[in-house]
Amino acid sequence: MNDRTTGASPERSGDREEIARLLPAPADWDLPREQHLRHKELLMHHIDRDQAPRTRPAGRLLRPALLVPATALTLACALAAGVALHGNGGTPSGTASHRPATDMQPAAAILGRISDAAEERSTPRVRDDQFVYTREKAQGADLTSGKAVLDPLKEREAWSAQEPGPLHKLGLVREDGETLPVNAEFGDTGGTPAGLSRPTYSWLSTLPTDPDKLLAYLYANTPHAEGRGRDQAVFEQIGSLLGGMMPPRTAAALYRAAARIPGVTAAPQARDAIGRRGLGVARDDTRYGIRTEWVFDGKDFAFLGSRSYLTKDTSYGKAGTLLSSEAELELAVVDRAGQRPADADRTRTEPRS
Repeated sequence: MNDRTTGASPERSGDREEIARLLPAPADWDLPREQHLRHKELLMHHIDRDQAPRTRPAGRLLRPALLVPATALTLACALAAGVALHGNGGTPSGTASHRPATDMQPAAAILGRISDAAEERSTPRVRDDQFVYTREKAQGADLTSGKAVLDPLKEREAWSAQEPGPLHKLGLVREDGETLPVNAEFGDTGGTPAGLSRPTYSWLSTLPTDPDKLLAYLYANTPHAEGRGRDQAVFEQIGSLLGGMMPPRTAAALYRAAARIPGVTAAPQARDAIGRRGLGVARDDTRYGIRTEWVFDGKDFAFLGSRSYLTKDTSYGKAGTLLSSEAELELAVVDRAGQRPADADRTRTEPRS
C-alpha cells in the first residue's frame, strides 16, 4: 500500500522532504515491508493532520487493519530506515469434521481445519452501499530512540466503504476520541478502486477459490520490493486480509493457499494483543529476524489477531521484543460510516472475562 492523501501541494511535498532531511540515519538493518508501511502511513497522517486547517478533519490513513498507534517522530525513524520487500509448498489436509486441532499438529493440518471451519461459517452478505465495521485493540513499537519501545495498547474502530470505486473517501477511523477520514491512495487522482489495497466484500468474491490458482494470483500481484523474499511477502499479504468480512469460500481458499507457502509453521505460544491464546500459525523472515504470527480460536477457529516480534538480537532490541500486536474484538456490517452496530447485528464480540 502506498502513501495516501486527497492531494499533495508543492508546499506540503517540500515540508515532507525537509522532515526527511532532519531524520536520524538509518539503523543497521531495514524494516520489512509490513512494519515499514505501518510506520510510513501513520507518519504521513501526522504530517497532514498537523498542517491541515483546524476547521476540518484532515485524515489520510491506511486501511485500518494495518494501522498501529505511535508518535510522528517514532514513525519517522522507521521511515528513514528504508523498505525492503520481495520470494511455493505443502498441501493442507482435513475434512469438514471439527475435531479439535492441537499445537502439536503441523501448520498445514491446522490451516486445513481452520479452512474447513471458515467455509462452513455463516457471514452476512455485504452490499456495495454498506460499510464493514471493525473494532480492535492494537499496539506498536516506538523506534525513535533506535530501540523498540512498546506504545500503549489502544482501541480503534474503523468503517470501510464497500463501493467498488474508484473512491476518494474510503471510510473512517476512530481512535483516541478522534474520527478521521480514510482517503484515496497518494497519486490516485481518480480515486482508489477495490483490490488488494482495498479489499471489499464484492472484490474478494471475485478471487479464485481454488487454492493453487489463488496462490498464483497472490504471487503475481503482491507488490515487489528489492531484497524481500516472495514467500514472506505473500504470507504477509494474506495476513493483511484476515479479520475482515469476506465470503466463506474465499476465506477457506486463503487458508489453504497459506498452507502451501514454504516455511509456514505452527506457533504453540501465539497470543493476540489482549493475551488470548489460541492456535498459532507463523512464518519467520530470516533475513530481518522477525516472526509474524496469526492467532485463531482453538474451539471455533475464528481469527483472533496477530503479532510480530524479533527472533534475533538487533539494534532495536533483543530476541522476543514485540514490534506489533492486534486483537480483533468485533466485526459487523453497517449502513453508514460512523454507525456502531446494534447488539443483534454483531457477528463477533469481545469475550467476557
